[in-house]
Amino acid sequence: VYAATPSSDVGVRIALVVGGLGISQTGTQAAIRSLPAGVTFGFAAAGNSLDRWMQDARRGGHELVLQVPMEPFGYPQTTPGPHTVTAEDASAGRFDALLWSLGRTTNYVGVMNYMGARLSADPAAIGGLLGELSRRGLMYLDDASSPRSLAKDAAREAGTPFASASILLDAVQQRGAVEKQLAALERIARADGSAIGIASAFDVSTTAIAAWITEAETRGVRIVPLSALAVDPERR
Repeated sequence: VYAATPSSDVGVRIALVVGGLGISQTGTQAAIRSLPAGVTFGFAAAGNSLDRWMQDARRGGHELVLQVPMEPFGYPQTTPGPHTVTAEDASAGRFDALLWSLGRTTNYVGVMNYMGARLSADPAAIGGLLGELSRRGLMYLDDASSPRSLAKDAAREAGTPFASASILLDAVQQRGAVEKQLAALERIARADGSAIGIASAFDVSTTAIAAWITEAETRGVRIVPLSALAVDPERR
């Protein structure tokens, strides 16, 4: 119900997900102000003033996902922060931490992992988590940071709408590096028909992405909301 209306144009489609909104006020403001409506925003569950930013983003026509902290390998020495969804809890169907995150704001179409390599590699844990999201009518975006993730198969089994990132755009926070990744993303999309790029709301990322979108659209690239590229097992 909160999905944005995708363009009906057929051609090269790219979804861009810019996450980390709510962490930095200036970064959040810059992303909402400078990125066009087709860009999907990821709100950090641990962020500040999420409802305010959510309302601003929705007024701008953006689709939203919620970044939920999930258990990485090496936890708790390595931690995504408070209210982490652990593999043990997800396997046992205990979702207090997930519910805390889900209650932080509204109007999102789904959940995106923040860390979570340990959880996504555990079939019982990722299956339990995606089953819970499916019951709530939410999609799942895997940021593709872990090659051991079992999320795709778990989503199919749970009937959860699913998408996986094609490329991380800003592992190196330099304008030229982000531009190279955007060019690689476009090549993937031209080869496959569509692609998903993810980034964080750093100033360098926001600036590079905004400029690239303007140029890419002149080349026939269509920027679409994330949900337009999700695989929905219930519709297959």
